[in-house]
Amino acid sequence: MSTSSAPPEPPTPESPTPERSTQSSPTPSLLRSSSIVSIMTLLSRILGLVRDVVIAHYFGSRADAFFVAFKIPNFFRRLFAEGAFSVAFVPVLSEYRTQRTLDDVRLLIARVSGALGLALLAVTVLALLFADALPWIFAPGFRTDPEKFALTADLLRITFPYLLFISLAAFASSILNSYGRFAVPAFTPVLLNICLIVAAVFVTPWFDQPLYALAWGVFFAGLIQLLFQLPFVARLGLLVRPQWQPRDEGVKRIGGLMIPALFGVSVSQINLLLDTLLASFLESGSVSWLYYSDRLSNLPLGIFAIAIGVVILPALSQRHAQNNTTEFARTLDWAVRMVLLIAFPAALALVMLATPLMATIFFYGEMTRYDVLQMSMSLQAYASGIAAFMLIKVLAPGYYARQDIKTPVKIGIQAMVVNMVLNLALVMPLQHVGLALATTLAAYFNAYWLYRGLRKTGIYQAQSGWLSFFMKMMAANTVMTVVLWWLMGDAGQWLEASAGVRASWMALLVVAGGVTYALVLLLAGLRMRHLRGSLF
Repeated sequence: MSTSSAPPEPPTPESPTPERSTQSSPTPSLLRSSSIVSIMTLLSRILGLVRDVVIAHYFGSRADAFFVAFKIPNFFRRLFAEGAFSVAFVPVLSEYRTQRTLDDVRLLIARVSGALGLALLAVTVLALLFADALPWIFAPGFRTDPEKFALTADLLRITFPYLLFISLAAFASSILNSYGRFAVPAFTPVLLNICLIVAAVFVTPWFDQPLYALAWGVFFAGLIQLLFQLPFVARLGLLVRPQWQPRDEGVKRIGGLMIPALFGVSVSQINLLLDTLLASFLESGSVSWLYYSDRLSNLPLGIFAIAIGVVILPALSQRHAQNNTTEFARTLDWAVRMVLLIAFPAALALVMLATPLMATIFFYGEMTRYDVLQMSMSLQAYASGIAAFMLIKVLAPGYYARQDIKTPVKIGIQAMVVNMVLNLALVMPLQHVGLALATTLAAYFNAYWLYRGLRKTGIYQAQSGWLSFFMKMMAANTVMTVVLWWLMGDAGQWLEASAGVRASWMALLVVAGGVTYALVLLLAGLRMRHLRGSLF
């Protein structure tokens, strides 16, 4: 990154200058920042796939106990570290940055880290004391195998401190993101995959029970992810000693914001639980078909929409703290355009290429033609909702940045009820595809009401140029669809082709589709400068 485009450096720790005095400095691009996060996320997803392949190679189906022992701290991580805490902490931190001095920011970080660290330590100690009981909740089926049940509890005692480390790492990530340093937090998850790959390949010979190697890999992965980020926090002058002051104004505000956010995160977990529960009553294989198709449809969501959501939350929070409603609306509008630019071609490609994709990725070993066709149908149902899933990721920060967490939570609860009703209505006639379709329709319900609320209050205001942008995007999608349809051929042929032919054929389709889409946009007059946005 050139010097002229670098984000402004904060005042030194000794300087009493308020943070708001730095706002005249050059600002980084929203597009550049979200691209960095997207690239790092893609790297993490690729290494995650490699990790799964390595663990499968070394352990096969014998890794059940480890997966449960890893799933339990991960479950709490999704509830606390990456969900409720981040959306509550970032807006308050941005307000302190804008309206108070650096000393006030450092004091807030010290007291929040003290409260968070002590709470996490208490949860970790309780989990270690009651490790024998937790598998009864998360894997009750293991009780029929006492050896596996006992092994799961032993592994959990090693893996659970990961929650403490990774939550503090998420705290450090929130600080770095708030200051426009997105590359380090986006790269950090890569370290988990590297640690587990190293543990599986090199450490397993040291243990009589090789799964202990993976458990220690998780333990050290959390610690390394935390330590990796601390020097970058120190470079900002924000690495401070934790303080225990639970009655601090900022700590109390963040705690108050976390409660509805925590409930909102729990809503999504309930939806996932209900889908799995209903699928377990369907034809054998339904749970797996939904899992694989959901993973594939989530790929563009994870790489693009989540990256943009991560980038705009601190930017929106700072604009709200500055009472800059014009730039707030402009940033939100930029995010909506960016996700639609990606969502429409991704949805069309996944719907059209569902069978070829499933055949290319999964049609090996025990996977049958019937499995591929069933997964393809649920993938099409999930893919139809990609635009809604992506819009939720960028519209919700419009509320979070204004410290309004209750509204998206209320909408989320309503969407959960819609999802449950549609699940029950569609599961019998459409089986597992009905569950996927219910998720998609509920997502559109959620996205619409988030959008409507922002428009009604004037928070989101469509900027000029939407008609031209939409026409260019539709032209590019139309041409891309024609090219993919012409090159794809009969979907049934993909099930007859060899693995090598499928892989090379799919590579040709991906390149042709991407190049066609970009070329038509370019010929229609869309340029990179039209996609940039100012970050701070």
